[in-house]
Amino acid sequence: MDSAILIVLLIVGLALFFDFTNGFHDTANAMATPIATGALKPKVAVLLAACLNLVGAFLSTEVSKTISHGIIREDQLSSQTLLPIIFAGLIGAITWNMLTWLLGLPSSSSHALFGGLIGATLVGASAAAIDFGQVLSKVVLPALIAPFTAGVIAFVATKLAYAMTRRYDSKPDGRDGFRYGQIFTSSLVALAHGTNDAQKTMGVITLALIVAGFQDVDHADPQLWVILACAITIALGTYMGGWRIIRTLGKGLTDVKPAQGFSAESSTAATILASSAFGFALSTTQVASGSVIGSGLGRRGSKVRWNTVGRIAIGWLLTLPAAGAVGALGALMVVWLGWVGIVIDAVLAVLIIAGLFLRSRQNSVHAGNAMSEVADSGHAVKVKRNPPPTRRQRAILREEARRRAEEEARLKAEKKAKAKAEARKANDERRAAEKKAAGKKANR
Repeated sequence: MDSAILIVLLIVGLALFFDFTNGFHDTANAMATPIATGALKPKVAVLLAACLNLVGAFLSTEVSKTISHGIIREDQLSSQTLLPIIFAGLIGAITWNMLTWLLGLPSSSSHALFGGLIGATLVGASAAAIDFGQVLSKVVLPALIAPFTAGVIAFVATKLAYAMTRRYDSKPDGRDGFRYGQIFTSSLVALAHGTNDAQKTMGVITLALIVAGFQDVDHADPQLWVILACAITIALGTYMGGWRIIRTLGKGLTDVKPAQGFSAESSTAATILASSAFGFALSTTQVASGSVIGSGLGRRGSKVRWNTVGRIAIGWLLTLPAAGAVGALGALMVVWLGWVGIVIDAVLAVLIIAGLFLRSRQNSVHAGNAMSEVADSGHAVKVKRNPPPTRRQRAILREEARRRAEEEARLKAEKKAKAKAEARKANDERRAAEKKAAGKKANR
């Protein structure tokens, strides 16, 4: 029992660290577009996202049940087998999260977790211990359908937004009123993110508690302390701000205008909240990326940077197998070496995390430069413009211009007259001096 308590403590610590990386990795899902359009200042945006992630974590536990009582058949495995598998799977998920964060790729923290757990289970137990029906219905299919669905919704919403506000086409930055709407929609995305992503860590910890015998298998709901710990941790991670990924989503895919941002965030929030209600462990990153791309296609004249889309798509495809491979290696060390393997896994995980973090400091991305390094980012930032003058104001401006012209003419005339007077005075003085000199010569 002492060894079980120790491994559970290690899993809880590692799971909370994964929750932390999930927070700063996925901040961009809610706040990239309002930061890009100037609707919210960067630090205000991440603080708002952190608070709403904290609230959202308390609103639903359906996704947690999918993780803790669905993907892995825990009833077929002993605690001595399953607990190290969970530990190795978390290492795979964290490693992939840190790597994609360093590269600025908005990959899926959710699929990194699933990949790590599946890879570790395949090596540490067998394929029979995985419920592939649940994996297909609640992980794979939503991963394929949700981004496309969100993109279509964002495309239609953007088209409607521009059609209904066509009279504002003459404005250089267009439809500034949508900026205020973005504050609401981005907040809704942050709330939805808390209802979905925070649950995954709760599910992992609950699974470990069930396997170790610290929680009844018939009660898959996370305990209160688990909800509190995960909610606070993901909120802290969110507040740290994943500026690298915010830069990619906010300006790397397309130049986001206010109406686009509003449409993309509305689509993202609707898709995530609907999925959370059904217990689908959705990738909020994939949904947000699909929405941004759809909104870019929906605005006439907008350009989607397909090379960046290609990089993101490659990251999506590699997430499950890459995290699974790391999880499998971690599980293999445990199978071969037992507790020594767990210690080696932990040490290697710390070294990898530290190395990736130190590497990120060489090219730091923060609130001050997250948008400035992207081409033409100034076009998406709110610029205060004065309204055109009224007829009365134009008349006043003309009268002021006339008065200024008269004043300038008067001053010019006075200056010219003064110059002439000074020239006459100098000429008179010269003549007087010549006459005086001629008189002295005559007297001699």
